[in-house]
Amino acid sequence: MSHNSFGHLFRITTWGESHGPAIGCVVDGCPPGVPIEAHEIQTYLDRRKPGGSRFVTQRKEPDTVEILSGVFADASGQQVTTGTPISLFIRNQDQRSKDYGEIKDKFRPGHADFTYMAKYGIRDYRGGGRSSARETASRVAAGAIARKILSGVTIRGALVQIGPHAVDRSRWDWQEVDRNPLFCPDAETARAWETYLDGIRKSGSSIGAIVEIVAEGVPAGLGAPIYGKLDQDIASAMMSINAVKAVEIGAGMAAAMLTGEDNADEIRIDADGKPLFLSNHAGGILGGISTGQPVVARFAVKPTSSILTPRRTIDAQGNETEIATKGRHDPCVGIRAVPVGEAMMALVLADHLLRHRGQVSGGTHSG
Repeated sequence: MSHNSFGHLFRITTWGESHGPAIGCVVDGCPPGVPIEAHEIQTYLDRRKPGGSRFVTQRKEPDTVEILSGVFADASGQQVTTGTPISLFIRNQDQRSKDYGEIKDKFRPGHADFTYMAKYGIRDYRGGGRSSARETASRVAAGAIARKILSGVTIRGALVQIGPHAVDRSRWDWQEVDRNPLFCPDAETARAWETYLDGIRKSGSSIGAIVEIVAEGVPAGLGAPIYGKLDQDIASAMMSINAVKAVEIGAGMAAAMLTGEDNADEIRIDADGKPLFLSNHAGGILGGISTGQPVVARFAVKPTSSILTPRRTIDAQGNETEIATKGRHDPCVGIRAVPVGEAMMALVLADHLLRHRGQVSGGTHSG
């Protein structure tokens, strides 16, 4: 299986399966001298790990990360990167492979079971193997390192819609995101979602969601106008997340309903003599290059495919049958996709920052 790596200069390669002994990743291209401790990475992993509330899978994984290489104590005793590959290791501890024994020969609708078998002729039916969202823990760990080289950049994510129920943006509060288990920036909507999700969970069904990621402090000038567009790479990164079916930047699909006058982000000069955009329909990117405004991306996550309701399918022998997926699954996989989306944004921005430094001497030329 190829294509387990992401990025150019700042590049990660993930490895491991959902029900194997461990998962992890190798981060290559991180500059030397970057302070990093395992507990800093752990902070982000704790936001993604399962079992945190009744609204996510009850698989109990501590997701404790170990740094195996690429760091060394400097003269002051602080642990910093050496510029060599950083290997991160996360052991799996709460696999229940027996939950999948009854369906090992059946293809779960909505999952990668059929396509994996069609491509490779073999698949790990225990939780999906490499196709499992368990792999995203490695991305979150790598994203924590990427954030360390993005000085002055703040990356935050929020769940903005579950099923047909969206947040009220007039009540948006970033601090609220960490106060509820749904990463919701609107306290009133979060309470309504909890009631709604309880019903979904108890019925054995699932529901989709929309996640929004915002990166503030991104300097103008990152990206390239043709095949290295910043928004192109962000879209690719978000689409690579399990269960994501659509990605938009800025106004996104809503731009189709705007006139040219409405869509244009007009520019003035602020009190400091710097460019001041009067709106941000472009999502902080024009012509594939960052404007200096907040970079805004949203992605839609489909409902979790593993549900208790029997669904029609076929088995590996070509027989028509039915399947009901038991085990521990997220009623809304979009919830834990929030820290994953943040990590993917960090990985793209870190990679583009290093690519920019390698192409343009003296930094950005904005302002």
